Amino acid sequence: QVQLIESGGGLVQPGGSLRLSCAASGRTESIYAMGWLRQAPGKEREFVATLTWDSGGDSTPYYGDHVQGRFTISSNNPRKPVYLQMSSLNPEDTAVYYCAVLTHFALVISPTVYDAWGQGTQVTVSS
Repeated sequence: QVQLIESGGGLVQPGGSLRLSCAASGRTESIYAMGWLRQAPGKEREFVATLTWDSGGDSTPYYGDHVQGRFTISSNNPRKPVYLQMSSLNPEDTAVYYCAVLTHFALVISPTVYDAWGQGTQVTVSS
């Protein structure tokens, strides 16, 4: 089992920035991918960004089309805290952001394939 704890959400003005963090514990050696998905009120959960790791510890980022160029996902060490740096935020980015992990090879952009989820952290973009 993998446990996830998110932090860093809050209220920000349009055009502003926030950084989210996700820390994993438990069977972290089983993690293939770790990233972020979000859910806005009345909408389905959608993919934001994910890092995958290969057997050598090298990572590859993947981004949803709606955040490409504005958000950056990173991790200093494989499966250590994963960060989501969000810039140029707009009201459409308002949502609960969830950290999630994959412990098997799967299509990372599909929200339904993730094996473990954090509790979520609220991000509100408003003036």
